[in-house]
Amino acid sequence: MGYLRVGPGDQRLIGTLLERRYRVDSPIARGGMSMVYRGMDLRLDRPVAIKVMDPKFAQDPQFVARFEFEARAVARLSHPGLVAVYDQGVDGEHAFLVMELVAGGTLRELLRERGPMPPHAAAAVTGPVLDALAVAHRAGLVHRDIKPENILISDTGEVKIADFGLVRAVAGSNATSSSVILGTAAYLSPEQVTTGNADARSDVYATGVLLFEMLTGRTPFTGDTSLSIAYQRINADVPSPGSVIPGVPEEFDQLVLDATARNPDERFSNAGDMSAALRSVSHQLQLPAYRVPAPRRSAQHLSAAMQVAGAVAPESRPAAPTAVDAAAPTEVTAAPATVALSAHPAVEHAAPQHTKVVTAATPRSDDPNEPPAEATRVHRHDGAQYDYPDIETQRHRSRRAMLVWLTVIVVLALAVGFGGWWMGSGRYSAVPAVNGMDRATAASTMAAAGLDSEVRGQYSNTAPVDALLGTDPAAGSRVARNGSVALLVSLGRPAVPALTAGEDRSRVEQELKDRTFVPVDGGEAFSTNAPTGAVAALDPGPGTVLDVGSQVRVVRSKGSPPVQIPDLRGKTVDQARATLDGLGIAVSGTEEVFDSGVDAGEVVGTDPTAGRTVGAGSTVKLTVSTAVKLPSMLGRTVGSARDELTKLGLDVQVKQAVETDRSLVLTQSPGAGERVRPGSKVTLKALP
Repeated sequence: MGYLRVGPGDQRLIGTLLERRYRVDSPIARGGMSMVYRGMDLRLDRPVAIKVMDPKFAQDPQFVARFEFEARAVARLSHPGLVAVYDQGVDGEHAFLVMELVAGGTLRELLRERGPMPPHAAAAVTGPVLDALAVAHRAGLVHRDIKPENILISDTGEVKIADFGLVRAVAGSNATSSSVILGTAAYLSPEQVTTGNADARSDVYATGVLLFEMLTGRTPFTGDTSLSIAYQRINADVPSPGSVIPGVPEEFDQLVLDATARNPDERFSNAGDMSAALRSVSHQLQLPAYRVPAPRRSAQHLSAAMQVAGAVAPESRPAAPTAVDAAAPTEVTAAPATVALSAHPAVEHAAPQHTKVVTAATPRSDDPNEPPAEATRVHRHDGAQYDYPDIETQRHRSRRAMLVWLTVIVVLALAVGFGGWWMGSGRYSAVPAVNGMDRATAASTMAAAGLDSEVRGQYSNTAPVDALLGTDPAAGSRVARNGSVALLVSLGRPAVPALTAGEDRSRVEQELKDRTFVPVDGGEAFSTNAPTGAVAALDPGPGTVLDVGSQVRVVRSKGSPPVQIPDLRGKTVDQARATLDGLGIAVSGTEEVFDSGVDAGEVVGTDPTAGRTVGAGSTVKLTVSTAVKLPSMLGRTVGSARDELTKLGLDVQVKQAVETDRSLVLTQSPGAGERVRPGSKVTLKALP
């Protein structure tokens, strides 16, 4: 295995400011298309991770547009399992992305340090990954490159996904060959290999391969080249983990097989469905809760330590894939040559990995949250053999200990209760009558009787506010000396409580009962503020003063009123999205078509079509035009006209007497202002 050191080319941005706000401090990870730096947001004074793309991408308008679109889409997502995107921009030749800086390491580094994971540890990683992907899938986004290098584990045990949208942005770039399969070969779904298309089920497939690798310590397909690895999955199923390493529960075998079916229709439809299946398996197996440990000797830790010490040399900067590139085979050194070692011997990585971080092997600790050393080691002398912990025996042992302690507690409680009853005879006092007294006099009377007092409000139709109504317990009742008696003070007539639209019905009804009201069903009504089934209104309304025990009708929401889909033709995608957001309609995705009447990037129509009535909260798919509007080339030189039309993706043919770029264009076909398909032929006639 070779090492790619951080060279002088990666140092030239150190100390510079991007957009006069983000200071570049030190390199963290290097990829085939970008470099990740540790940086500082000088405006908000917070550390950040800055991904700077290769300069060739910053010069590509299609990449910049897609880069900005994907950054905005990901920034709208909010989930603790997603690495937060703070900002994006282009400064000179540098297109960059500003992200949350995660202190910790990658799942790849954890697998190298510890080897295969027992089921409860694998579930503790896979669960947050699926929950984060589910949020993205509901928003119509697909990751396309799930792999251990893109799974970050913080020092506090949080599991996060990095690099959303970068594969799609690179795929739309003119700088990327159309013949390149974008993604990491070991985790690509069959449809990504054959057609290049990806949806939520492709992420499910990659997550299934990820779960297989965590349980077994290796990927399911191996080969000499990335292409051979990618194409194996077209004709071969992913094997069950139990066929590779003994002891894997059958439920996990089936979960992996369901997630990695070659036919996308036979997989889980999205990450949310797979997450529900994982929870069901974990509950069925009664897996214990587990906090995932961060890798000790992660490259990110080494980078942070060296930065603090001020001893990071240009040829030995630590590197960690805090945010790693998709579709770029890269290897990174994590320390100087004396620190960088080969992968942990407990893990067999037969398949070449697209992004690799090499760190030093680290001995286990006695951390109670970490599995025993015997339970996290692969015994190389007898193949891929893993000793899983005996969870059932531990559970029975825990139950026996619990029964012993419960018995002790019951015996002590009975002894204390009997002693209290035996010694309580004659230690009671009668509650004195306080009728006609004010609050201060009543409290003094209780104190004289050896009783404590507290004030409790009680609604009354007749007594004025603050008038003393009596006691609880009532006068004459026996109370243990030094016991407490409530002095009941009038609160007057009750008023209907204030209501926040969308509150839970049971909580609202309990609040009404606390004010002596009797809640009754008030039917349903449309509400733009309250979700279906929640409380939309009260009748009489909040603040109305009623008699004790009066009825209050609770009106339930039946959702927002239906709305009509507007005509969005000719609007940009952002304008259309804003219009639909205002109506409570979400955009599920976009589809590109040619329309000679609409400029490229503008909306042609919607599905459902404009004028259709839908409920608020529905989703709409936007159809976007790909038409290229021809500019006028008349009077321009052939060279200038050819360059501009080629940038628009058009095929240029020139008819001229003398073949020279200095000829002047006399006519063009199609004419200026016409809209044509991308790649259409444009004929220019020029003289001389």
